[in-house]
Amino acid sequence: MLRISKLTDYGTVVLGHLAQLESAQASASEIAAATGVGLPTVSKLLKNLAKAGLVKSTRGAQGGYRLAREAADISAAEVIDALEGPVSITECSGDDSHCGIEAVCNVGNAWQRINVAIRRALQDVSLDDLKRANAPTPLFNFVGTPINVERKDK
Repeated sequence: MLRISKLTDYGTVVLGHLAQLESAQASASEIAAATGVGLPTVSKLLKNLAKAGLVKSTRGAQGGYRLAREAADISAAEVIDALEGPVSITECSGDDSHCGIEAVCNVGNAWQRINVAIRRALQDVSLDDLKRANAPTPLFNFVGTPINVERKDK
């Protein structure tokens, strides 16, 4: 199963909150209170997001954090890269491949193409898209069968 980590999930929540503030700043404690994510986790996330250039920090009494760019200009791929490293669904699909059977593998190229497709899809989704709670959920085709990924509440 392909799944982002809980930390990355929380990172998108933090970034989504900052996106709603537009150009205003918020402290780590304000972000934690608004999102329900614990302050130590928010602090860790903000440090990593700042290091990756996705948020900017200002020190001092009026300081805080804000997005480094517009939410529409930050992709889901950048968020994942910042918090998990580049997307690599198999050993051979990463830039630093160390697969022991790569020389004789007959499926590695297919996995690399799939990895590129996933990467492109993540680049096409912006933080602005992620923060839209009521945005329509896309319909995908899985082995020729249409699948709606929208969650059905009981």
